[in-house]
Amino acid sequence: MRALWFRDGALCLLDQRELPGRRRVLRLRQAEEVAEAIRTMAVRGAPAIGVAAAYGMVLAQRGGRLGPDRAADLLGSTRPTAHDLFVGIETVRRAWADGEETLAAADAYRQEIVEECRRIGLAGAPRLRRASTVLTHCNAGALATVEWGTALAPIRVACERGARLTVLVDETRPLLQGSRLTAWELARDGIPHAIIVDNAAGYYLSRGEVDAVVVGADRIARNGDFANKIGTYEKAVVARENSVPFYVAAPWSTFDARCADGRSIPVEERGEEEVLSVRGVRLAPRASRARNPAFDVTPSRFVTEFFTPDGAVKPGGIARLLDRRARAG
Repeated sequence: MRALWFRDGALCLLDQRELPGRRRVLRLRQAEEVAEAIRTMAVRGAPAIGVAAAYGMVLAQRGGRLGPDRAADLLGSTRPTAHDLFVGIETVRRAWADGEETLAAADAYRQEIVEECRRIGLAGAPRLRRASTVLTHCNAGALATVEWGTALAPIRVACERGARLTVLVDETRPLLQGSRLTAWELARDGIPHAIIVDNAAGYYLSRGEVDAVVVGADRIARNGDFANKIGTYEKAVVARENSVPFYVAAPWSTFDARCADGRSIPVEERGEEEVLSVRGVRLAPRASRARNPAFDVTPSRFVTEFFTPDGAVKPGGIARLLDRRARAG
C-alpha cells in the first residue's frame, strides 16, 4: 500500500480524512494545494508529510509563481513539530538552488524513506519475536510513512516471520488515527488487533497483558527526548511503572541533531473544533471551549530503545550516531 505517489505532473495521495469509509485520491498540482493537504491532515505522519512537502517544492518550481524561499516558508508553516517536514523541503530546495532536477531529488528522498522504514522493521522485529500483545498509539504505519511504516514495520516483519501477536490499537483522540487508520492497515494485512479507548491502555499494562509498546515519533532530540501524538507520554510513564519495554521507531529524518532536548521541540496547537466535534457533529456544550495540543514530549528516560534504520539504539547512543552520520556526510 502506498500513501502517496507522483504521476503525470501531480502529487497523488490517499485522503486520510476519508478513511476507512471511502478511498479517495487527491491529485494536487500546486504547492498551495499540498500545503493545505498537510495542514488539514489529508496527508499526515511525519515521514509522509516530509515526502509530500518535497513534492510540493517540485510543484512550486514547476509552477513558477513561488521562489524556493517562499515555497519553503509556505510548506514549512503547516505542521511545525514534524522534523521530517523540513528535511523534505530542504532536500529539494538544495537541488533547486543548484540547478538540479527537483523531481529526481524528491523521488530519491521518497525512496530513502521507504528503504529506511523497511530497515526499521528488520531492526525491531527481533524484539517482538516472543510478544503476544503489542500496544501502539496513533498511526505509524504505511499511511504515515509512504510504505511499510515505523511502529508498524517491526510488527509486520515479526508477523511475516511467524510471530503470533495481537496489536492493541489506541483509538487516539481527537481524530481517531488509531481506530480509523491503524486498524484499517492491520485488517488489510490480516494482523489480529483490538481497538481500545485511549484511557484503557493503563488498565491492560497494569494487568500484565501487554508485552511491548511501540510508537512512532515526529521529532527526536539529541538526548532521546521525543515528540509524538498527544497521549504518548502517559503511555510511556505507565509502561515504565509496569516494567513493559517502550520502543520508538523512526527514520533518520525524524532525528533533529540541532535540538538538544525536548524543551526545544515546538508543539503544534490545533483548532478546538477537533475536540469539540466529531466529523461535524458537536459533542460539547456550545459555551465550552477546548485546548488541543497535537503532540506531547516524552523524556528519553522512558524509552527502552529506538528502532532506527541502522539497528536498535539505546537513548544514550543517539548523539554519537548523529555525530557519526554528520561526519560521514
